[in-house]
Amino acid sequence: MSQLHAPSMALLKSAADDPAAYVQRWKSAHGRPAIGTFPMNFPVELVHAANAHPVIIQESRTPITEGRSLLAEFYCGYTRSVADQIAIGELDGIDAFVAADHCVQLLGAVDVIRYKRPDTPVHFAQFTSAMDGALTRPRVENRISELTAEIEQVTGTAVTPERITASIRAYNGNRQLLREFYALRKSGRARITASQMQLLVKSSMVMDIDEHTAILRTILADLRVEQDAPADVVRIHLSGHFCHAPRPEILDAIEDSGAIVVDDDLYTGYRYISTDVPETDDPLAALTTWYLDRNVNAPCPTRVTSDVDWDTYLLDSVAESGANGVVVLMAKFCEPHMLYYPELRKALDAHGIPLLLIETEHEGLPLEKLRTQLETFVERIRRRPAPIAV
Repeated sequence: MSQLHAPSMALLKSAADDPAAYVQRWKSAHGRPAIGTFPMNFPVELVHAANAHPVIIQESRTPITEGRSLLAEFYCGYTRSVADQIAIGELDGIDAFVAADHCVQLLGAVDVIRYKRPDTPVHFAQFTSAMDGALTRPRVENRISELTAEIEQVTGTAVTPERITASIRAYNGNRQLLREFYALRKSGRARITASQMQLLVKSSMVMDIDEHTAILRTILADLRVEQDAPADVVRIHLSGHFCHAPRPEILDAIEDSGAIVVDDDLYTGYRYISTDVPETDDPLAALTTWYLDRNVNAPCPTRVTSDVDWDTYLLDSVAESGANGVVVLMAKFCEPHMLYYPELRKALDAHGIPLLLIETEHEGLPLEKLRTQLETFVERIRRRPAPIAV
């Protein structure tokens, strides 16, 4: 395993592993509110521009107890974890919640927050999911404008165009740095494990963006970069997991099996950092463009763009990274992913790309069984006949 700058990685791990503790420290140091947001479509720049701290709510490692009575068992592990966190007080440091929809189950989790915390402001944005409709852009821009006013009311701070533009620059800079790590990993010239890469991204969802950017610069400056990529390795693309971070032990098991992860479209991965916000004179219009462009740069089955498909994107990504196979991580009961998966499998099979589906759950997986599946998958890739030269 590569040794990224250890003190810096320890800081990121502390925040990513215990977001509630980080939020409390940040609020004590800055005296400003923290506002919780949810995957995948809320523009956190609006919260930052209101002089508050945006925190993307993470799945907790805490076993679900109180949450079992608040959401049905057929809700995904992430939404049941959110319900449990609000019920047992893990989210008490969050002063308000804002959400942009992407699935019915997330709406259920937001309703639980309203039920358990009736005095806490909760604002919900229904963004149009047909991305290239004639009325989509004005409707989304209008809803972002309404959200801006709601956030101003919560924080007591005027969200001016200048403040939004400054926040856009701060988050664009952070995304660009993270994409540098992705490019180095994809090239094979820097060995960054899947769990390390996830930590880099996940911590950016929790930490003060300027603090996080400074730490990224330290890690990047210290990163060992080779002249050439290693040969004869099995290269894997990770796909799926729209809302929450896969367990690190799953990511480690994938690479312990003899493969390396070179690319992904996970939410706590490339999907989150794929798209910058245009730095224009009209920041609300720019945030609308960001929302629309994300479905082109990393398509999602909860959004619809007429000439964009996730399966085509995945095939192009595999070709670009030189991946030898795809591991799909599907959260149990994730309806959008379950409905789209047959299309992905059909496309990958048609192009002869090996595929392994791993269904994940909040309560975890039997790791020994998983390791056996992964080792078999990697060995199957290794034994594939080489293409015939023509």
